[in-house]
Amino acid sequence: MSGQFFDRRDAMRLGGAAIAGAALTPPLSMPARAAPPPPTAITPELVAAASKEGKVVYYTSVELSLAERIAKAFEMKYPAIKVKVERTGAERVFQRIGQEYASKIYAVDTVNSSDAAHFIVWKRDGLLDAVEPEDVAKHYPPAYKDPDGTYAAWRVFLSVITYNKTMVKPEDAPKSFADLLDPKWAGKLVKAHPGYSGTIMTATHQMARDMGWGYFERLAKQKIMQVQSAVDPMKKVLLGERPVGVDGGDYSVFVEQDKGAPIEIVYPSEGTPLITGPSAVFKRAPNPNAAKLFYCWSFTQEAQQLAVDIGGLRSAHALVKERANRKPLSQIKTMKEDAAEVEKTADQIKTRYAALFKV
Repeated sequence: MSGQFFDRRDAMRLGGAAIAGAALTPPLSMPARAAPPPPTAITPELVAAASKEGKVVYYTSVELSLAERIAKAFEMKYPAIKVKVERTGAERVFQRIGQEYASKIYAVDTVNSSDAAHFIVWKRDGLLDAVEPEDVAKHYPPAYKDPDGTYAAWRVFLSVITYNKTMVKPEDAPKSFADLLDPKWAGKLVKAHPGYSGTIMTATHQMARDMGWGYFERLAKQKIMQVQSAVDPMKKVLLGERPVGVDGGDYSVFVEQDKGAPIEIVYPSEGTPLITGPSAVFKRAPNPNAAKLFYCWSFTQEAQQLAVDIGGLRSAHALVKERANRKPLSQIKTMKEDAAEVEKTADQIKTRYAALFKV
């Protein structure tokens, strides 16, 4: 596997340089606010101010097709504002912003990433504005939003096992992560690498914490095909290059199932890694009003339902309905996300994983 991992410590140094140059916010040692800021509503005044700016720059790691649908829906509602979508993987989004801010380039207005740990770094380095959308204040559980109002979970999804139904019978399919260690799956598995994907980094952390690194030591002996993106395992399974995928976002599977693809999801009996993909607004946003408008609208029931229906995602918004053709999140045993711990240990996870799988 080619390419270089991005060391998060480098991003932290870059972010620190940006703050020194921009004099953004009080240092981390300052006490946190006791409560989030007053909710930001979508008012005629905000729409008018955003319309004068005329555009919003959106950095995201969500699938491009969904990002563009979200952008188009926003533009239809607010035709005076154009959305510039800048889509790449979560790690590359993180790297790009760090490099830009180190060079005093303030191009991004609002961001969405599949790695919640990124937001801990950005918040700690003082890069995020405190904006709590009205819908987040009213309809989002505390576990899915920053108590200081600097970010919230725009999307929720699971990292699941998948299999090709034309190659594996349901009765023969794995039911757990432990089942993947069976010798019969040697040379038949595909897995994404945590060094390239925020989704897989978070999932790997949860699995290593709950099941131990000994599991990965045994899994590494299964001659696994390694890929980069969280959607790549599903793609390889669909192509028949491997019959079973170890991990990857369930949202991409739902989209393919809607097209009639012969792919099935398994929620492992040990628990399924749960991933949140937060969004935030940057303090140095070049289009601050358009950034707030887009950010607030993206958390509305309308936008969240679109992400669920079109993108296969799940939502923390209390009024958004689950897709009828899938198992509700409340009925799935999940592992617990710990973004703060991922932020601390990400580089260690990359190094240890690379050594075990020799990639």
